[in-house]
Amino acid sequence: MKRREFIRQAAITAAAVASTSQINASTTTPSDPIERRALGRTGEKLSIIGFGGIVVMNEETGAAKNIVAEAVDRGVNYFDVAPSYGNAQERLGPALAPYRKNCFLACKTDGRSKDDSRADLENSLKLLKTDHLDLYQFHALTKMADLDKVLGPGGAMETFEAAKKEGKIRFIGFSVHSAETALAAMDRYHFDTILFPLNWVLFTQAGFGPQILKKAQEKRMGILALKGMAKTAWPEGAKENHPQPKCWYQPAAFPHEASLGLRWTLSHPITAAIPPGDEKYFRLAMDVAQSYKPLEAAEEKTLLAGGPGTEPIFHLGNDV
Repeated sequence: MKRREFIRQAAITAAAVASTSQINASTTTPSDPIERRALGRTGEKLSIIGFGGIVVMNEETGAAKNIVAEAVDRGVNYFDVAPSYGNAQERLGPALAPYRKNCFLACKTDGRSKDDSRADLENSLKLLKTDHLDLYQFHALTKMADLDKVLGPGGAMETFEAAKKEGKIRFIGFSVHSAETALAAMDRYHFDTILFPLNWVLFTQAGFGPQILKKAQEKRMGILALKGMAKTAWPEGAKENHPQPKCWYQPAAFPHEASLGLRWTLSHPITAAIPPGDEKYFRLAMDVAQSYKPLEAAEEKTLLAGGPGTEPIFHLGNDV
């Protein structure tokens, strides 16, 4: 199932699934604030865990406000959302408003043309209750044709550069699921950030990640990671009724394997990782971040032993 199809389906499914918003935080939740790291050459520092907007998709207004307030209290200052995440923008905007001046807000557009991306930008600013976005990203530049379109005449980059001059966005980035497109994008434009899957199964079984990480470091970009707590695709027949309606992939086993997977991702030279949209996993990610330590050799060996034979959540170049 493709990711966009999944999100649309999740918007319907989640309405019929009991909300996970009442899951209690562990009584052993660490009290230390979440560590922050430099975002490439931007001068910004972000919490090593980001708040993915899918966490509040389809939640009641009060529940959305509560989880955002908790995240801020625990040290999260990096929030990321997109128009394709159902009603996440509508929920996140009011919830984040009291803390907006001290938070780094990232959004995306699927628009590839100047006009489509401008419409997305103006609507996002309205829904998110803000006059600017700290980071605006091309969403899922998976195919080389996408990159050619956004950078070509009448492409979305014209909107991005104009909006930056207008003060409506501060930094320009992109998310990607193709090594070929990622490398080409970094060669063709001076992007501030990149958002891509950095996951132990993809890294070891699909060879996805090392080449992107290396190039982004050379460019001194802010490196943002997805899928640190992912494991594999859902088994056939389990896609429609899986227990995490906001995870289009099968997450790592909760809590130990998921914790190791996230720590593996954070052990690399990245700024921050965005956990799954499932609230249970997001709370676990905050716990991990508040007591974060890089993986020890024995822990990494244990984690990577589960990689061989595991089907990656996608293969290089696939539109996910």
